[in-house]
Amino acid sequence: VVKDSISGEPISYVNIWVENETIGTTSEADGSFSLDVKEEKVLVFSALGYETKKISSKEETIYLKAIAYELKEVVIESRKRTNKIKIGNFKKGDVKVFYGAGIQPTILAKKIEFTSEIANYPYIKEINFLTRCEIKKAKIILRFFEIDSDGKPGKDYLDEVIIIEVKKGKQINIVELDKFNIKIPKEGIYIAFEWMIVEDNKYIYKYTLEEENNKIKYEDGVNYQPMIGTIPSDKSTSWHFSKGSWFARNKHIDSNLKAANYIGKFSELAIEITFTN
Repeated sequence: VVKDSISGEPISYVNIWVENETIGTTSEADGSFSLDVKEEKVLVFSALGYETKKISSKEETIYLKAIAYELKEVVIESRKRTNKIKIGNFKKGDVKVFYGAGIQPTILAKKIEFTSEIANYPYIKEINFLTRCEIKKAKIILRFFEIDSDGKPGKDYLDEVIIIEVKKGKQINIVELDKFNIKIPKEGIYIAFEWMIVEDNKYIYKYTLEEENNKIKYEDGVNYQPMIGTIPSDKSTSWHFSKGSWFARNKHIDSNLKAANYIGKFSELAIEITFTN
């Protein structure tokens, strides 16, 4: 069980990895989790609003310490909301490759640069993103990160949990963010989606494997929904968090990829962002 170090209350939706391995899970709403680890390992715990912690897998109760946010100088200004712009426009039919977490907790982050255009419309009003979901409904966390000194996602920019419910099928999701007053800093910002390996997101399916003797073998498969659409790009602006660390996204080199226009390109999150003044 994962708990708050001060209140002792359970912490829900904490992502947990076995360090440097592709094994992980997410705590349920009551803070409980389980991992099938045969020997002592180092586990990495990550949750919005709490310090990332590494601890031995022998521990049964894990206490996370809340982050103390240092308040910066505050400038009071009036939001006009008289105009808005959109960036990152995509067409639903052009999205051919979807990214999913599989069976391990994952965070996928896209960098939003501070431009002269955004300088005049610095507040995020809403984002639209495309998902494909195989179950009735699934949940995914929306997060915002500062940009670290080496260009990777750094500290949380917004200390509020935004959980989005995604419906079955291929859907465009609209997330209203006006009330959060998210202003793009001059250094830019990362918009990120965090997958949760919880029972409510589990999808069990049948898949086929073509054997050398041309026989078809049926096996049960499991993954965790939803999947998020991507578009091909010559430029990489995305990072993913896995095994307890951030990694830069690589180009597609698989010649078997059905969407040929993605080969040799980066898969960037298909996000349309509306900015306002």
